[in-house]
Amino acid sequence: DYVKPGAVTAELDKIAEDTIREAGARPAFKGYKGNGKVGFPGTLCISIDQEVVHGIPSQRKLKEGQIVGIDAGLELDGWYADMARSFLIGDVSEDVRRLYRVTKEALYKGIDQAIAGNYISDIGGAVQDWVEQHNFSVIRDLVGHGIGSSLHEEPAVPNYRAGNVNEIMLRPGMTIAIEPMVAIGRWKLRTLKDGWTAVTKDGSMTGHFEHTVLITEDKPQILTLMEDSKDPWSLL
Repeated sequence: DYVKPGAVTAELDKIAEDTIREAGARPAFKGYKGNGKVGFPGTLCISIDQEVVHGIPSQRKLKEGQIVGIDAGLELDGWYADMARSFLIGDVSEDVRRLYRVTKEALYKGIDQAIAGNYISDIGGAVQDWVEQHNFSVIRDLVGHGIGSSLHEEPAVPNYRAGNVNEIMLRPGMTIAIEPMVAIGRWKLRTLKDGWTAVTKDGSMTGHFEHTVLITEDKPQILTLMEDSKDPWSLL
């Protein structure tokens, strides 16, 4: 609701943290170290334009024409959820609008394959085929993941066909985070000096969408889908 031109990313981060804590949960990203030595300082990862993921909230203001990825995670009663979506800030170029649409559609193409008896490769293959069909690139240095009693668990969930990891069969009760990350240009990344923010090497714009998904005996259940029927995630 607050994502618009002029919004300060640190203020968006505070709104998210207050909301999570008021609900009795804990921000999962704040202080998270992953493979690094410095804990992540924010509740949200807010990544702008060529920043793929892990952008640090600051006093930066959002500007007209940008695409902004917001990634949020939380822990409640020992269980984790992880979710992300991109936002278009005001009037954007047609290429960025297409990037937004294709990335969101790729998420649901992947979720459609998240059924018991399928393999991780079915998810990644569906995402990759949809993205490349539209002449965009799937980010390969970063992938989705299992999730449950920890924020990041096995198995890895690549957004492309990636060898042996793809042969893991999906079974009822598994929970995974499916998160296509897509670039208009090439997929190769570099990390900024802050140790967190991943950007495209060629400076091309990126999109990011993510849901936590439960594998069931029937169709996949999206655990991070907002209950409000007006949720833009569900409008495809």
